[in-house]
Amino acid sequence: MKKTICYLLVIFFVLFSVLSVKVVKADTLDTASIEISKEKIAPGEEVTLTINFGKELGAYTVDAAYSSEIFDYVRSEGGTANDDKTKVRLVFYDAEGGSNPRTTASITFKAKEGLLTSNPTDFSVTLSGMTSPDTHTNYDDILTPMKKDILVEPNYVPYTLSLQYSGSILPNEQKVMTLVTSSSLGKNYDHARLTAEITKKPSNDATVQLFAIDSSEDVIDLLESGWGDAQGYKLGGENVNQKLNLSSLFSKEGDYTIHVKVVDRDASDAVIVENNFNVKVSKVNNAPQTTTSPSPEGSSSPSPSTEPSKEPENSPKPSTNNEEVPSTLPKTGGMQYLFIILVFSILIGAYLYISRKNKNN
Repeated sequence: MKKTICYLLVIFFVLFSVLSVKVVKADTLDTASIEISKEKIAPGEEVTLTINFGKELGAYTVDAAYSSEIFDYVRSEGGTANDDKTKVRLVFYDAEGGSNPRTTASITFKAKEGLLTSNPTDFSVTLSGMTSPDTHTNYDDILTPMKKDILVEPNYVPYTLSLQYSGSILPNEQKVMTLVTSSSLGKNYDHARLTAEITKKPSNDATVQLFAIDSSEDVIDLLESGWGDAQGYKLGGENVNQKLNLSSLFSKEGDYTIHVKVVDRDASDAVIVENNFNVKVSKVNNAPQTTTSPSPEGSSSPSPSTEPSKEPENSPKPSTNNEEVPSTLPKTGGMQYLFIILVFSILIGAYLYISRKNKNN
């Protein structure tokens, strides 16, 4: 009897121990996701990264990797944060025993001041140590990073194109011009290219020559070849003021239009900036003045030259041998001799007449 009671007591204690132990199961948290408040920001602006768990959690650890060259950590919500300049680790544990669970957490970053170029980057998030509020469920760690792309880009100022020259433009007379591409803060392009074409002229037989002169004194036909090599040149940054010296020649008087554009070779020649310049060629040489044609919108190798412009050696020069037809015939010495002979003839005739008359008397 005593043995039976002992066996029952052992069984009772075993069952009590088994029932008193918490049952913890493992599960996959497939509802987790991340989002950002903005996908594009300017230097100095803030962006918030939000982690959505999709379920209530009593504990978790969030690791959010970021680029410390682009961002500074500002603050977080939903745990205790530690920033090691490569990632922010956010740790949460519900100390109230499951009565204060969380479904989201957030981390805020600020883009560094003074960035002058476009900076595409991303935030990368992993999760670990996740449990349900009652701690009965442990969720598998999410070690494959969840990512969100973001672009930090300055507030670029559109480029402008201007054509500058002094005084009037005369037919068949070379005119020095300066074509300027400018912006106080221009977007960066690795392969920009400048082209020009004549879209209006006074007659079909009117011709235009437009030569660009680089820093090596090489002469380039801008209308035929464009500026720079086929791959293009670098453009962008603070206080862009690229100057291209030109030598132009218009064959006839009248109105011309020069269409100039700068394109991005890396984006199928997408137009960066373009403008039409109206040029009036007149036979009247007016008082000198500086002409600037503004644009509605704007180095390395090759870069437009800032040296004084020079005339191309092979370009035609205007003729300076203007012959004038005299309006009166010139006087000669022969006319003076005839007048003297006539006077002497009259005097001799008068003398002979008087002598003969005296003899007859």
